[in-house]
Amino acid sequence: MHGILTIILLTAAAGACIPIGGYIASRTRIQQHWLDEELRHSIISLGAGILLGAVAIVLAPDALEHLNHSPWSILLLLSGGGIFYYLEKYLDIHRRSAPQLTGMLLDYIPESLALGGIAASGADTTLLLAVLIGLQNLPEGFNAFKELTDTGRSANKVLMMMLALVPLGPLFGLAGYTFLGEQNEILGSIMLIASGGILYLIFQDIAPQIPIRKHRGPPLGAVIGFAIAMLGSVLSQY
Repeated sequence: MHGILTIILLTAAAGACIPIGGYIASRTRIQQHWLDEELRHSIISLGAGILLGAVAIVLAPDALEHLNHSPWSILLLLSGGGIFYYLEKYLDIHRRSAPQLTGMLLDYIPESLALGGIAASGADTTLLLAVLIGLQNLPEGFNAFKELTDTGRSANKVLMMMLALVPLGPLFGLAGYTFLGEQNEILGSIMLIASGGILYLIFQDIAPQIPIRKHRGPPLGAVIGFAIAMLGSVLSQY
């Protein structure tokens, strides 16, 4: 029972960062257009750095351990990129493309599933992964809010939609905790497929939005984001 409560609290807290990020975006009003754009692009970059850090420091290394460093791991990573490629292609054809929202959902759900499985297996990286999910959900919620309101959706409706996404974390976290704790191969496969998809989204949708002409500061957010992920890994060793 203690483990179930822990996974509910961790995934709910990580998911709550989505509407919190959206709320911050709804209250952020900068008069100077160039400064507003630089802030937005910097936050996009920060989210990309944290996502990359989550893959490099937690998801991929843990997945390789679960799969005993099998050569099949490479195919799983590549298949994740392929799956996300075709999903984005489908969304684009049907004019439903929203890169920030898509990226947020496509990493939040499998990461929550993996978090539940990692918690059930007793791994030391459970709390670290939960913190990274929350940290990446904050800038992703911020950017998704801006993305959706720019298309004409009302701020209140976007925030309500983001609140509705929060329960997905505990739902998939409990599924992972219940069914994946002893299924190392399945858990590792999910983590690698998610990693491949996240890498695809970073370089296809998120990274191209970072640069601004004559402004070189925003890409530093990616370095800061990766450093945050690394700091979490370092602190987890103490």
